[in-house]
Amino acid sequence: MGQLINGEWQVASLTTSNTGGKFVRTTAGFRNWITPDGSSGQSGTGGFAAESGRYHLYVSYACPWAHRTLIFRALKDLTEHISISVVHPDMLEDGWHFGTDFEGATGDSLYGLSFARDVYTKAEPEVSGRVTVPILWDKKRETIVSNESSEIIRMFNSAFNALTGNTLDFYPDELRGKIDDVNERIYHDINNGVYKSGFASTQSAYDDAVTTLFSSLDWVEDRLSTHRYLTGDRVTEADWRLLTTLLRFDLVYHLHFKCNRKRVIDYPNIWAYTRELFQMPGVSETTNFEHIVRHYHYSHESVNPHRIIPINPIIDFMEPHGRGSVTVS
Repeated sequence: MGQLINGEWQVASLTTSNTGGKFVRTTAGFRNWITPDGSSGQSGTGGFAAESGRYHLYVSYACPWAHRTLIFRALKDLTEHISISVVHPDMLEDGWHFGTDFEGATGDSLYGLSFARDVYTKAEPEVSGRVTVPILWDKKRETIVSNESSEIIRMFNSAFNALTGNTLDFYPDELRGKIDDVNERIYHDINNGVYKSGFASTQSAYDDAVTTLFSSLDWVEDRLSTHRYLTGDRVTEADWRLLTTLLRFDLVYHLHFKCNRKRVIDYPNIWAYTRELFQMPGVSETTNFEHIVRHYHYSHESVNPHRIIPINPIIDFMEPHGRGSVTVS
């Protein structure tokens, strides 16, 4: 792993020595907003109007945060309007790179750059910080709009509706309070909880993280016994934000991050719910399990120093889920 310091790449290992062994995630640095007419949005600056062909999305199929954006791009009929580049699954001391020697890795189709960090320095030559995906790029202004996945999916949810005619709303006004509350717990305890468990460097930090993780998975299991989806009878942003972690859980987090008290398939409600969401039109096509398994086990030397890729069980996400007809509204 490494980071940019004043535009220069510095290699540094992940350290938790200053946090009592706890893993602490850094925040995103580019927080601009696309709106229908380019006016100022929820955060950041204006001037980013919803236009077909203007934006490009840099993603990793392995990364759950980037996966959110691919799901919304598919669900909101944006695949013909927002182009993508997919990084190589291996992330070593040079960070995300645009190698093409792994099926599904596309290279940088815009500029032919070698590394994701080159996208950051193209936008801001003296930039400092971690180089993460997703990266939403503006081809017109040649800059990064955002590298914060939670905000990118909000833009995709509504900014392009007039362009596509797709009015599906995964963050409806009447449910926003519930969605925000659910998101808060799921982000800290589950989405990021698997990383807190896997990258913990003390027993106490691990114990705290993994106990909290499974307490919240138990909470989700119970919630799904009385709710079709996390906030009621319709799919919302909260469900898609949870799904990307659930899809990786049994194949990666259970073993690699020592999140092994239970598997997703051991939770009857969560397992059926996961299959239902995965089988909704367009979602399975955004998922590349080969990239997911390869990335985590090959890239995290501190967790898997010999970079041995496990032979995982076959998990059939297309198995009938028994929850009735698919509901997207």
